[in-house]
Amino acid sequence: MTRPGQRERAARFLELHRGPRILLLPNAWDAASARLFEEEGFPAIGTTSAGVAYSLGFPDGQQAPFPEMVAAIERIARAVQVSVTADIESGFGESAEEVGENVRAVLEAGAVGVNLEDGREGEDSLIPISLHSEKIRSAREAALAAGFALVVNARTDVFLDAIGDPTTRFDEAVARANAYRHAGADCLFVPGVTEAATIERLVRAIDGPLNVLAAAATPPISELERLGVARVSLGSGPMRATLALLRRIARELMDGGTYATLTEGTIPYAETNRLFART
Repeated sequence: MTRPGQRERAARFLELHRGPRILLLPNAWDAASARLFEEEGFPAIGTTSAGVAYSLGFPDGQQAPFPEMVAAIERIARAVQVSVTADIESGFGESAEEVGENVRAVLEAGAVGVNLEDGREGEDSLIPISLHSEKIRSAREAALAAGFALVVNARTDVFLDAIGDPTTRFDEAVARANAYRHAGADCLFVPGVTEAATIERLVRAIDGPLNVLAAAATPPISELERLGVARVSLGSGPMRATLALLRRIARELMDGGTYATLTEGTIPYAETNRLFART
């Protein structure tokens, strides 16, 4: 059943891809991280498949049980009022029909968008263009049949997984992105690209809004905006950065018996509590 306001949130989320400003999409892994991002003013939130999987005790790569992934997405969507788009990797299904059913479950959990990737965990090949296009179409049809609005972000891992000869990657990424656009994707995600010149070429060659992934070598937001990028995601970065902080806290405590890393800059208890005190 469609949740109240689902169509409106989906429409707002889709509109954010059309400028004039770039869409900054942080990726949450639980209700607390989602609320913090919302409190800081982000107009939409993505989930991170890796971050959610880690929080559930599984590695990334569709290793977490799908019902547990959906339950986590539901907790995130329930905790915030902004639009939520869910990273569900390659759809947690081999067939287009399975992916369609899974997308419907994600929408019923409160999301308004999905991220669908063509990468295969641990393999040096991608899902065939035809099959991934069918998954996108199936996701769209499942949403329509159930009365949901849906924003599809189709991801190709040509650059991220270093697929094929380096001289062919650009053309392969563009071919895949445009095929996914034709299949019904609203936004095209090409992670693993950090060179400004390549990003600019992708913007011009891809027939739809381009999403890139923030990394150490990624140009700053002002430059991405100038290049014409529509959306930038943080992926599992915030979750892994949080784990890095926890490791520093643990090492200081174990090695020195002190608490500076734990106490410096920590959000006060009362302020944290207020994140969940809806009026």
